[in-house]
Amino acid sequence: MADIVFPSQTNHYGTLYGGDALKMLGRAAFIAATRHARAVMVMAASDRIDFRAPIREGEMTECIARVRMTGRSSVSILVDLHAENLLTGRREHAATATFTMVAVDPAGRPLPHGVGTPTR
Repeated sequence: MADIVFPSQTNHYGTLYGGDALKMLGRAAFIAATRHARAVMVMAASDRIDFRAPIREGEMTECIARVRMTGRSSVSILVDLHAENLLTGRREHAATATFTMVAVDPAGRPLPHGVGTPTR
C-alpha cells in the first residue's frame, strides 16, 4: 500500500503524526488479514508499534504487511512502514507494528469455525 504525506498529516516539525502512521499500518493489516482469511475481519489488538524514523511531508509511504500466525478465528499481522523521498530515492524503514485481527460473523462475534470460513 503506497501513499503520500500531505501537510494536514504533519505536526509542527513537518513529520507525520503517529496517529496517521497507525491508521496506515492498521489499514494494511486489515487488507492482509482479509485477503488471507477471505472473511470479515476486525482489529482486536495493536500488539506493538515501534517508530524507528520520522516520515516527512511530501515523502511517499509504503506499508508491507504479512501474516505471522493464524489461530482459530484470529490472524497476527506484521506491518512494516517505509518512507521514500521521491526526489532523491532515499528510503528508510520508519515503523513496524503487529496487529491481531479477528474474523467475525454478521453479528460481530468471532467465527466459531476458524479463519477462512465465509460469512454472508
